[in-house]
Amino acid sequence: MVKTIPKRVVKQINKKLLESLDHYKKMLGYMGADLPIGSLCLPKRYEKVLLDNGILRIYELFDRDLAKIEGIGKVGVRHLTAGLDQFLSMR
Repeated sequence: MVKTIPKRVVKQINKKLLESLDHYKKMLGYMGADLPIGSLCLPKRYEKVLLDNGILRIYELFDRDLAKIEGIGKVGVRHLTAGLDQFLSMR
């Protein structure tokens, strides 16, 4: 006799699977962005500001409020978002 799996158990398994896949996708994104800040080809002034703030790798910019980076300014944020956009569109 074949046992059937209750629907609530199937829902729990599906939920955990989707959470795992989401985590996996996020981790791949971070691994793909494990490059030096210099890879964004930013003007040296903004690259230095990032390095002075301890931001050495591209993935460190993810989940960060760029406007709160000390010394970056509005123009720097525009350069940074343009560089990130170009980087992410190439992946």
